Amino acid sequence: MDNVAPAPLEGVSGETLRDIEALAVELARLAGAEILNSLGKLLAVRYKGAPEQETRWRDPVSEVDSRVEQLIRSRLAEKFPGHDVLGEESEERPGRGHDFIWAIDPVDGTANFINGFPLFAASIGVLHRGQPIVGALWCASTHALRAGVYHAHRGGLLHFDDEPLKREGNPAIRRRLGGEPNLSPAESLPWEMRKTGSAAIECAFVAAGLLRVARFETPNVWDVAGGLALIQAAGFDIQTLGPSGWAPFESFEPRGEGDKADIRNWRQQLVIGEREAVALLAKVHGPNAAKGPAAA
Repeated sequence: MDNVAPAPLEGVSGETLRDIEALAVELARLAGAEILNSLGKLLAVRYKGAPEQETRWRDPVSEVDSRVEQLIRSRLAEKFPGHDVLGEESEERPGRGHDFIWAIDPVDGTANFINGFPLFAASIGVLHRGQPIVGALWCASTHALRAGVYHAHRGGLLHFDDEPLKREGNPAIRRRLGGEPNLSPAESLPWEMRKTGSAAIECAFVAAGLLRVARFETPNVWDVAGGLALIQAAGFDIQTLGPSGWAPFESFEPRGEGDKADIRNWRQQLVIGEREAVALLAKVHGPNAAKGPAAA
């Protein structure tokens, strides 16, 4: 294990955490069923941004994204009507200011999904005062070579489809894999680079031991909220790059001026994974790189 387990949450019982996790898993499976049901069908697809923007074809949204988010929002309104919801496809905030925020990405890796490339996920993350406490990620591809849900709650074990997951690495493998948005790094690193197109998938794969480390340059909260809960449950390290350099990740903080400050605006570089690999990758990327260890 790389990390000390997060401290218990004040005023939040283990039973509450387990109930929230159970619902998160239910919602992740609901999203997965909708995604699977849509495969092979002609989907309506739109692109974010103005038509004249050069990047207009780089941020697609399918009808499944919107439909799944609305289904999840409806279920949350029944079960936890006071909780806030932070979704990628809708800016509706039913419980702004509440201690609990559900950060949902109905299809993470939409470009992969609409092209039939089987690396995409549905991510359900739950925050308490900005700290990840529950994660449930339905992934189209997993260590089991089938779709399934990785899930965990704060202080608990990492699970895959309701069974505890702890995979032992093969010591004969000398060069493992790392997730990296830039496949041409500034210097050689002791792992093979992979770019999956889904932050949620990479979080799940790091937690499950398929990737040794992963880096995200400007993730949104909903991209990684559920995944960070899995990383913590797996005992791995999380570092974020802030104004003062790299530091252990603690919580998502609102960004913006005055009353416009909102957790929705949070975007900071993250590195997740085995402690030594995280330190090395942080050394390569960031203003205080010289403070990290020199080798993994």
